Amino acid sequence: MQPASQTSGRINLDPDQAEHGLAQLVMTVIELLRQIVERHAMRRVEGGTLTDEQVENLGVALMNLEEKMDELKEVFGLDAKDLNIDLGPLGSLL
Repeated sequence: MQPASQTSGRINLDPDQAEHGLAQLVMTVIELLRQIVERHAMRRVEGGTLTDEQVENLGVALMNLEEKMDELKEVFGLDAKDLNIDLGPLGSLL
């Protein structure tokens, strides 16, 4: 059976599952920041303000970060939809 957070898009606040809910919240914030950094990096690449070496290094860093996020999601038993928190009337976070 899936925790409520995995079916409703909300953070699980069940005291017995507090660790999982906290991990979900932290991973969601990290994923949001990762996406913001990635978008900013793409704007810089498209703007032509980076050298070829900087573009290469940035690409490698972003791939490594995404790989680490995948590892952490696996450790905490989360997937991409678990990180897309429902913000009520504002819609989904990601």
